[in-house]
Amino acid sequence: KHESRHLQFDSVLGSKRPISITVTCSVIFWRVASEDPEPQDRYHGIYFAMLLAGVGFLLPYNSFITDVDYLHHKYPGTSIVFDMSLTYILVALVAVILNNALVELLSLHTRISVGYLFALGPLLFVSICDVWLELFTHRQAYAINLIAVGVVAFGCTVQQSSFYGYTGMLPKRYTQGVMTGESTAGVIISLSRIFTKLLLSDEKENTIIFFFISIGIELMCFILHLLVKRTHFVRYYTACSREGALEGKGVPDHGTGYRVHHDVTAEDVRFQDGLPSSRISSRTELAGSGTYVRFGVPRPRIKRSWPSFRDMMLHRYVVSRVIWAYMLSIAMTYFITLCLFPGLESEIRNCTLGEWLPILIMAVFNLSDFVGKILAALPYDWRGTHLLIYSCLRVIFIPLFIMCVYPSGKPTFNHPAWPCIFSLLMGITNGYFGSVPMILAAGKVSPEQRELAGNTMTVSYMTGLTLGSAVAYFAYSLTSTSHSTCFHTETYNSSFTAGY
Repeated sequence: KHESRHLQFDSVLGSKRPISITVTCSVIFWRVASEDPEPQDRYHGIYFAMLLAGVGFLLPYNSFITDVDYLHHKYPGTSIVFDMSLTYILVALVAVILNNALVELLSLHTRISVGYLFALGPLLFVSICDVWLELFTHRQAYAINLIAVGVVAFGCTVQQSSFYGYTGMLPKRYTQGVMTGESTAGVIISLSRIFTKLLLSDEKENTIIFFFISIGIELMCFILHLLVKRTHFVRYYTACSREGALEGKGVPDHGTGYRVHHDVTAEDVRFQDGLPSSRISSRTELAGSGTYVRFGVPRPRIKRSWPSFRDMMLHRYVVSRVIWAYMLSIAMTYFITLCLFPGLESEIRNCTLGEWLPILIMAVFNLSDFVGKILAALPYDWRGTHLLIYSCLRVIFIPLFIMCVYPSGKPTFNHPAWPCIFSLLMGITNGYFGSVPMILAAGKVSPEQRELAGNTMTVSYMTGLTLGSAVAYFAYSLTSTSHSTCFHTETYNSSFTAGY
């Protein structure tokens, strides 16, 4: 609504008679609730979409490593699971650093969409050309699987890192939703593998169906993302963060004139010089020096320039100084987990359960990790140093799992219940202490820094995964000769039923 008001002011030029001017201005109602109310997530649809997003960027990798029985049968005597894990982590570390460098250069949704395409391609290729049609020799298939895992690692990590920056701009619960989705991916894949193996005895057929289930879920997650990013809820919060970033950069105001603010309630008119507050700046612009224009003129488009390397490093340094304890906490949590999962857990054997034992242990871990990430939604404002201490205490799981496979042939904890109990406890603590730092870190910085904080936390997360995978290779040397004499590769598929 525009109003024309006839205002009189004493001349500042020395004239004895008043100067009359007419100013056309907009009436601004400062009732925020009715002007631009915060959108509500009706029926928790956006939260569910973010949960599925978490499923989408861990499901492809889980699909490759959860069919551990198929991998052991096809590549007996090899370290295929360890090789896949290390390949994934090394490529993922490079990808997350690259994504952190490109966060200001490429749009958020471009990075996410490319990540989905990189994840779907290898899944389709391996399931059709290798598992179904068997077009490659044994050596070629081994290499192709590692290359496929590497491509998946690059795409899913760019997607994952971008999503944490994405949810950093939304309310806190949506970051927790994404991390819960990560665990949900493990649960879905574990259940998918168990049911396909139980319902179909032919290993080739159940593995093909297992992969196609994964492809269908991944495609659904991609389509859902394309729909959700256009919702008013998402656009509102991302726009708020971007407006804060623009104001934080201090865009210069060309012109030396004044802005006019008409307060209807107080029947008052104020002239303001310099930059106004964020609420006024989004509604007012000056056309030139000393010129009055009506409110609502759109802001002139500013040419986007890429930041210098020095500026990029300075931005990351400022953010890291605030969230350093949360960065170390999440790195330590995933370092300890990756020392043991999936590598060492996939090598635990039992004469009764046979090849089913590592599948069950992985399923227990994924289910308990899911529970841990749900518990992370409970409101509690942890201090960063306290989180770091509790994350370090999880180191106790390393000797406990080693005693499940060592000494060779007769481990200290040889009953199958022990690794399941340890996996349960490790999963709950991994889910909780792997989520809380990521959830809280974004709230410690200003709104315009939240996407960068989410990406920086993902760098720490991937650093912990990389170091943990390197240590896992040492643990593999303890398990390479630890299989009992009662267990043979030829009985992989029959060992479960033979024990009962």
